[in-house]
Amino acid sequence: MQKLTKKDLFSLEDYAERRASFREKVILHKRDRRLPLGTNATLYFEDRTTIQYQVQEMLRIERIFEAAGISEELEAYNPLIPDGKNWKATFMVEFPDAEERRGMLTRLVGIENRVWLKVGDREPIRPIADEDLERSDGHKTSAVHFLRFELDDADITGLKDGAELSAGIDHENYTVDVRPVPANVRQSLVADLD
Repeated sequence: MQKLTKKDLFSLEDYAERRASFREKVILHKRDRRLPLGTNATLYFEDRTTIQYQVQEMLRIERIFEAAGISEELEAYNPLIPDGKNWKATFMVEFPDAEERRGMLTRLVGIENRVWLKVGDREPIRPIADEDLERSDGHKTSAVHFLRFELDDADITGLKDGAELSAGIDHENYTVDVRPVPANVRQSLVADLD
């Protein structure tokens, strides 16, 4: 999947005119890239479209129109676009009640490393978590993590040949198994692969 360049972005003026329709398109697109893992955790898989939306929104909010500022945003967000052999996702630990969330984030230390994806009956694919900075310590984890799932050639071939995709978490305080991943999400993720 190609990284974004300045040429791929709308100017602030163009984006102001297109924002409502582009936002609607992205919201529909994201439905096929959201994977709930039980009631309190979700993977939001990123791709070129989701990242373009994030960049456009940052440029709009910060009123960035100079080339250097645009380049900085692209440098920050382009690493979140998958490269054809991996999936990149924002992992959210979601407890609506603030007190319950605080307590659970202390009980769920390391959960970001216990997420898994599985192609057919192959070994689970564990993520590389938080490459940009550490979001967990020995006492609590963050509610937001950035995960990269690296697939090998056999995983990619299996998926393209119709193998089931499953997902889950096997943390001692939060266990879930999603079999199979819903067809719309699976189809969207397979389209990311070379």
